[in-house]
Amino acid sequence: MLRFILLTCLAVTAAIPARADDMIAVRSGRPVTETLDRLQAVVIAGGFFLVGRVRHSEAAMGVGLSLRPTELMIFGRPQGGTPIMVCNQRAGIDLPLRALAWQDEAGQVWLGMIDPQSLKPRWDLPAACDAPLAAMEAGVRRFLAEATAP
Repeated sequence: MLRFILLTCLAVTAAIPARADDMIAVRSGRPVTETLDRLQAVVIAGGFFLVGRVRHSEAAMGVGLSLRPTELMIFGRPQGGTPIMVCNQRAGIDLPLRALAWQDEAGQVWLGMIDPQSLKPRWDLPAACDAPLAAMEAGVRRFLAEATAP
């Protein structure tokens, strides 16, 4: 059942267009998997639940393709996302949160997440969602900083 839910989440999120300027990305001094392991520890300690992790590179190898190390983590907490969905339920397509760790062509590892503030214009969210979006953005920035700290 968990596998079905994860695959459903992945199918839905794969269809969501994201612009590069919507992403908050920070450098990591650790390998991709270790970077996401650290993020996972941070979010679980913060009361979030882990939906799953997708090892894109391993999946690529499984079909005979090559992809630099790339992993996705999906996680959430209803206290943060629900107020945004109350403003516009369709914003639920962008929730729960997702984080991507990848190694670029120069060998640098990055950890990135979509900036929650980009949800406001995307879903025409009213001012009632400003505080929940600000709280989510602060959390995203804190998670990225803690997961990539030396």
